[in-house]
Amino acid sequence: MSQTPQSHSNTADRQFDTKLRCRWLLSMDEDRTNKVEEFQSILIKDGRVMAIVATAEDSDFTAAEVVELDQHIVLPGYINAHGHAAMSLFRGMADDLPLMTWLEQHIWPAEGQWVNSEFVYQGTELAIAEMLKSGTTTFADMYFFTDDSLSAASDLGIRAVGFTPVLDFPTNYAADADGYIEKSLATLQRYQNNPLVTVGFGPHAPYTVSDAPLQRLADLVSQHQTPMQIHLHETAFEVHQSEEQFGVRPVRRLADLGFLSSNVSCVHMTQINDEDIALLKESGASVVHCPESNLKLASGFCPVQRLLDNDVTIALGTDGAASNNDLNLQGEMKTAAMLAKAVAGDASAFSAYAALKAATLGGAQALGIAEQTGSISPGKWADIQAVKVSQLEQQPLYDAASQLVYTDSSRALDHVWVAGQQKVSNGELVAIDEQNIITAAHQWRDKIAQQ
Repeated sequence: MSQTPQSHSNTADRQFDTKLRCRWLLSMDEDRTNKVEEFQSILIKDGRVMAIVATAEDSDFTAAEVVELDQHIVLPGYINAHGHAAMSLFRGMADDLPLMTWLEQHIWPAEGQWVNSEFVYQGTELAIAEMLKSGTTTFADMYFFTDDSLSAASDLGIRAVGFTPVLDFPTNYAADADGYIEKSLATLQRYQNNPLVTVGFGPHAPYTVSDAPLQRLADLVSQHQTPMQIHLHETAFEVHQSEEQFGVRPVRRLADLGFLSSNVSCVHMTQINDEDIALLKESGASVVHCPESNLKLASGFCPVQRLLDNDVTIALGTDGAASNNDLNLQGEMKTAAMLAKAVAGDASAFSAYAALKAATLGGAQALGIAEQTGSISPGKWADIQAVKVSQLEQQPLYDAASQLVYTDSSRALDHVWVAGQQKVSNGELVAIDEQNIITAAHQWRDKIAQQ
């Protein structure tokens, strides 16, 4: 099914900035009949997808740049729906430890000593470069000095959803929950007109945020219609602690506070039962699945297929590079698809196409930006990647979705566009100084390792 510009009444209606001529197209547009289409051309103008037409019929439409992708699968850029970008500078610093030991004895002390505006900007640059080179065009970030991470995203030209952190206790970013929230509101105001940036609220977890700020945040989300994200049911200990302290599981506590809504994405959800799933479904809240971080920290397994069977939206995230240790969402997608089958005891669970949806449109839906991105659809931003599938390790190709999910397709990434601007060309970053980013990472390592 081809879609053409609504009017061809004058020459301007047939002139575009970019034409992508695709061998295989996985648009992830739920209004299109076929999941995988062949020989389609994407027409882009002013950073947005204007139309998708059959390549055999695209000669009527001219473009300043025509890109032949005759050996490529073209699909939306991946959406990394949860992470802590600046923590890339802590990559490998404290591995092979349980979650609370990792946090309390290593990560939180390191953050207290090192995290500042410069750390966050340069750590986010490192994360962005890695994500772009593996096909990610949008990332969600929950970290201190949110303005600096969003500034890095805007400067490097990637789409970002910044979840401003909220905790009860002091850090070198704010003194208490009210202080975090005031900073959040200032960031929301500052970035409200930036087309690459969405600002939301990021209460860390039910065990680090008390009832009053959680209720205030729920009111602010309703007032401003912003997304909100929280770590939830990450470990069995968290659930047990909540039952002892509050008499209910964390999901029930949040539901009783009026916190859960369709604006909320719940990260991890490894310890859930039927009641938890029913509350998620009733509220419209989504789940961000971070399988590799959960596996590395031995946190547990998110029952992805059960959630999907109950119409809960699933997105994928890498979490931070300090607990993963990479930000390659394609690898996360493969792990998620295979792990879901083992957890469900069903080889058909979480199919390749379902995993691709979670990595693209599902992420956009969870983050509240599905009207902007997540699929290659007329009117949405042209956030697109092209994966070259002519190499030996990609042969033969029977099913484009399976090939993307179950082979290491991130190594075959050729091109990336964000809002129509090319950010990766022939596998290399465009207008981003990779060596400067590496040099800054080395300098931080040398300072941190000396302590």
